[in-house]
Amino acid sequence: MTTSRRAPAGLGAPGRKLWNAVTEEFELAEHEAAQLEESCRIRDTIAALRKQLKEDGTMIPSSQGARLHPAITEIRQQQLALARLLATLSVPGLEEDDLPASRGTRGVYPLRSAS
Repeated sequence: MTTSRRAPAGLGAPGRKLWNAVTEEFELAEHEAAQLEESCRIRDTIAALRKQLKEDGTMIPSSQGARLHPAITEIRQQQLALARLLATLSVPGLEEDDLPASRGTRGVYPLRSAS
């Protein structure tokens, strides 16, 4: 039987969902827990950026006219960082993460299953 780690303080709902999904399935070493925590914080950041984008719209006014909202680029960058962190843990992202396709897991060691 595995004892699930407590979610780090300050995580939002998206981050806690990822934390719980992974810790219920896998036993984590300290360095893996640190990577998972960063992954969870990135999920929260992506959720906040998406909320702002929904409020502001895709295009925003600027002195040179309408331009693409900068959150779009930042979401993409955060998704790449999340995908890389999760790949090092050999953990698939949650369905709503909409992560870029993986190039494979060569050289990646899987986590130990909690069962």
